[in-house]
Amino acid sequence: MSDFPARARASEIPVVTPLSYTDPLGNPFLRTRFALPARPRTYLRRRRLADHLDQAFNTPLTLLNGPAGAGKTLLAAEWASGQSPPVAWLSFDGGDHRPGVFWAYVLQALRACGAPPSEAVGTPVNASRVSRRILSTLASELNDRDGPVLLVLDEYDRVTDTKIAEQLEFVLHHAGRGLRLVLITRTEPLLPLHRYRAVGELTEIRSAELAFTPEEAAALLELHGVSVPVQAARNLVDRTRGWAAGLSLSALAARESPDPELYLKEFEADRSTVADFLLAEVLKRQTRETQDLLLRVSVLDRFCPDLANALTHRIDAEPLLADLHRENAFVERLGHSWYQLHPLFREILRAHLRVRLPGLEPELHRRAARWLRRHGHLPETLAHSAAADDWDLAAGALVDDLAIGRLFTGPNSHDLAQLFSHMGPEARSPATDLVRAAHDLSHHDLDHGLASLRHAEEQLADDDRDLAAARLSCALLEALAARLTGCPPQVEKAAETAAELRQEVPAHLLDKHPELTALLLTHVGSTLLWAGRFEDARAVLNTVADAPGGPATEAPREEAMGHLALLDYLNGWTGRAERRALAAVSETDRPGPPRTTGSGIGRMVLAAVAVDRDELDRAQALLDQTAGLPSGTRDPVTAAGHAFASARLLMARGKMRAAVEAADPAVPAAVASPWATSQEALVTSAAHLAGGRPDRAAEVLRAVSGDQPVCAVEAASIQLAARRTGAALDLLDSIHAEERTGPAVSVRAALVRARAADGAGDTATVRRLLTQALLDARRERLRRPFLDAGAWIRPHLATAPLHDLAAGWLTPAPALPRGRPGPPSPPPPPLVVVELSAREHDVLERVARMMSTEEIAADLCLSVNTVKTHLKSVYRKLAVNRRGEAVRRARDLRML
Repeated sequence: MSDFPARARASEIPVVTPLSYTDPLGNPFLRTRFALPARPRTYLRRRRLADHLDQAFNTPLTLLNGPAGAGKTLLAAEWASGQSPPVAWLSFDGGDHRPGVFWAYVLQALRACGAPPSEAVGTPVNASRVSRRILSTLASELNDRDGPVLLVLDEYDRVTDTKIAEQLEFVLHHAGRGLRLVLITRTEPLLPLHRYRAVGELTEIRSAELAFTPEEAAALLELHGVSVPVQAARNLVDRTRGWAAGLSLSALAARESPDPELYLKEFEADRSTVADFLLAEVLKRQTRETQDLLLRVSVLDRFCPDLANALTHRIDAEPLLADLHRENAFVERLGHSWYQLHPLFREILRAHLRVRLPGLEPELHRRAARWLRRHGHLPETLAHSAAADDWDLAAGALVDDLAIGRLFTGPNSHDLAQLFSHMGPEARSPATDLVRAAHDLSHHDLDHGLASLRHAEEQLADDDRDLAAARLSCALLEALAARLTGCPPQVEKAAETAAELRQEVPAHLLDKHPELTALLLTHVGSTLLWAGRFEDARAVLNTVADAPGGPATEAPREEAMGHLALLDYLNGWTGRAERRALAAVSETDRPGPPRTTGSGIGRMVLAAVAVDRDELDRAQALLDQTAGLPSGTRDPVTAAGHAFASARLLMARGKMRAAVEAADPAVPAAVASPWATSQEALVTSAAHLAGGRPDRAAEVLRAVSGDQPVCAVEAASIQLAARRTGAALDLLDSIHAEERTGPAVSVRAALVRARAADGAGDTATVRRLLTQALLDARRERLRRPFLDAGAWIRPHLATAPLHDLAAGWLTPAPALPRGRPGPPSPPPPPLVVVELSAREHDVLERVARMMSTEEIAADLCLSVNTVKTHLKSVYRKLAVNRRGEAVRRARDLRML
């Protein structure tokens, strides 16, 4: 509760004592030092700060501590002007602040506000000292007052005499409730703040609280005649850290601009009035040594004393930085002895550095990079090496840290690739060649990538130093090159070399960079998959997919899951393939630039599954989403996956010629892929059969064997359609009946055998095989095999109980009879896909009720943007693009 009445009546306001005294030096008191500063027309009253200042009535000491231009003085003046108790205001300047002069001015400030000390207090007569009697008597009189006096000392940081601090603390302590002291300062006052803080007798308002919020900044700009959206104000606050002077000066300049919003977004701090203010109020107040330190550390985003010393070649950074922080000189403490400059101050100092010390900036970046590299700060090492145009240093740091995999994966891979894109051809070291090779191979430029890789390997072979990290980086790139050329022997050799080199590399580097092993194994698994070594590929890829998660291994995990989905599809497990593909899509659908190698395999598998289920529009939409893949991609598995998914869709739509053209992946490889070759042969054979050329169709199928189960049963179907029953059954018999083959194999095989039995007139066998096929297909919703079976199947599906097994899911299908429909069969068991969060499920339920985005937001008490974010996540997880598709898909999966 306040010690003062709410507001004094005008008749109760004391008459101000005339200022007719002189200070101990005989100089007249300067009246302006006792006057409350006038607030400009553009001053913005901030209620939250005024409310906080009201607590000054309840504590002996209040501290307003912030940098120059933070708005401390105007805040205190506006607040003090509204108070009814005596408010003694005293501003300090660059004059004489010895104890006698200080206390003479304090006493005169008390007289000026109508709370004059008695004659018993007396007046200091010596500028350098003040008697204890004066201080004791003053404290005693203040303590005896009915109500306290509010004493505001502005720019108290100019008072540096420790004796004054001791005397002020003495008076404050013994004045009791008769004095409330408010200090406005840029520095920490020499008072025992910890004691006041410990007993709750200190009110503090510091820089963070003084900073303007975006809403306050927008209001301040409006007072200056500059009207901008809150977002533009928020951007300005981010740049100025809410610094009051910076906002006001920027507003004044923006007012003269034809496009204020653009000016506030792009203004050059070093050529503005902000620069004049900071240079005059902050930089020029410092000693020559401190100015040199500030100019040099301006090239850094953050720094510690040891790093600052490395840039100055001195050893005094620690006390200088501590003083700058204490003085609120726009040097901010980050913790653990690290600091940063205020963003605007850093911009201005950096420009000033180029004028004061031209040509020094690259050398400062180089010194910083070397220090940061020694102390294990890789990202900053790379940034400063690039700024110094020292690419040997940058690439060497990347390779020595075993971080070359970060060019391919991780949240900063795109930024890292952008950084090295500025590296010129003049940088010629093994490390720079490795970085070039990584860049080119990641963009599937084999010619240039292999040339750089070979050059690096030649230089490393002639180097006797321990360069295990560089050689392990070579092994990773060799594995990638082997993957892009489809060469299993080369990838296995690279893996063996990497296994040996791992024993020579420090364990902490391997633990620090799990992405290198994950990338290497992904390249091995992809190459083995291309070669048709499915089980070997699955074992390697499972190691990557099951590895602990983390941003650094997101890309290889996504690729591994996409490849495993393809393996499941090629073995006939469409449901399992869909689940893995959805997981891969969920991994890759995250903020950041799209990757090239391996991306899109998940959607290709989903598209192929959609074709098997006769969801052709969905398949087309999924393939359209892969259109962003780089043209002419040389990754064999990706190219072959896109080729067979596209060809299958075209065949389902009856576009046989286009399907044949799409089936060729057109990627040269050292080893032919049995499954890719078989898929291409199937499309070509089907086109010949559709064109009335059964002999040519059968000839093309010679390359297909039982080692590729899905391909073998489709080839058997074509052979049977070409009236080669014996060849068809031989193909089916050649398939190894193992657990690794799924429903897509068993369903198609049953249909082929059923057709052969139909030709032989064995109706019982036909119906037995069709019953089993329908049961297996219903679980996976495999419609396409029945639609492609031909006219022979229609009479059989029209009979009970086959009609009942087909009803409810094998629709629309022309093979089904139009007679009396039987009772619908039970819905198929739900397929487990990526789980929706509770909130996503809430949103999806309301979408199903035809609620708009705004209605959903209101119903769930969410923002519209949050609802949109949840919808995007639902679309991604269900692999759809629209609301209706999401609802239908969720109902199919029994999620609604």
